[in-house]
Amino acid sequence: MSELLRRALPVYGLPEDTPLTLLNRSENETWRAGPLVLRLHRQGYHTRPEILSELQWLGALQGLAELNAVRPVAGGQGPVTEIDGRFLVAFAPIAGQELQPGDDLARWFAPLGEITARLHRHARGWTPPPGFTRKRWDVETILGARAHWGDWRQGQGLEAQGAALLERATARLAGRLAAYGTSPETFGLIHADLRLANLMVDGDRLTAIDFDDCGFGWWVYDLAAALSFIETDPRLPELIGHWVEGYSRIARLGPEDRAMIPALIFLRRVLLTAWLSTRADSDTAQALGGPAYTQGTVDLAERYLGDGLAVFLP
Repeated sequence: MSELLRRALPVYGLPEDTPLTLLNRSENETWRAGPLVLRLHRQGYHTRPEILSELQWLGALQGLAELNAVRPVAGGQGPVTEIDGRFLVAFAPIAGQELQPGDDLARWFAPLGEITARLHRHARGWTPPPGFTRKRWDVETILGARAHWGDWRQGQGLEAQGAALLERATARLAGRLAAYGTSPETFGLIHADLRLANLMVDGDRLTAIDFDDCGFGWWVYDLAAALSFIETDPRLPELIGHWVEGYSRIARLGPEDRAMIPALIFLRRVLLTAWLSTRADSDTAQALGGPAYTQGTVDLAERYLGDGLAVFLP
């Protein structure tokens, strides 16, 4: 991949001997190349119009008061570069470092709630350009057999008893989500992956990066995504409370939305169980995946069937 990237460097005005450093291998590969950060897209996932649409939304977010988001950088081919059938995009680097599970998360979840509310407020009032297209995150595309991130039934180490329990839990979950609905009051253009690794901290500044999975989903799903891979952290009720407090300072969060938080946390956990199986080559899967994570999902499903994860209600 580094050789492919080297041939793309002149498109961005960079010499082919610019040092390249692999930063992360997840859904895509992220590389540092001199003054830019390059994202090499996984083949067969997003189309060119989908990638362009992500960058159009990001462009519209630039300069908004109190909303810090990564800035895309166009190359000689425009916003999206194609080399040997692979799509590549560039961003300006962000100062600071990724938020980590061991950090003082209570300090950051109210500001994160504010950022999320500002993203949602912008999306509600924004008219996308013609041709704008992004994936939809709903019951079928998350829980269905042909879901965007794979079928949870293929989770690593999932045994028959656990699969049967998950079938019951996801059926109940699907019913709750159907009743909640997908009207503009509950569903719209969201980041969809505001997990800790996609939040950069620099002093008191919090910046959202990696809009690669932005699409149409439940507004409150952005909170569930922020809790990815820390669903069993004892701080979760406190973090949810801080997020709700911050969000509510900017935008309305009704009782019907708050009531759905536990269900959406469970939904995200099931989604990640599928993703860790289908993306076993990613750094994240290497570090966090495997049968233990799947078993944790089964345990969460049992709790969901029991008390609906009431502990997560704000």
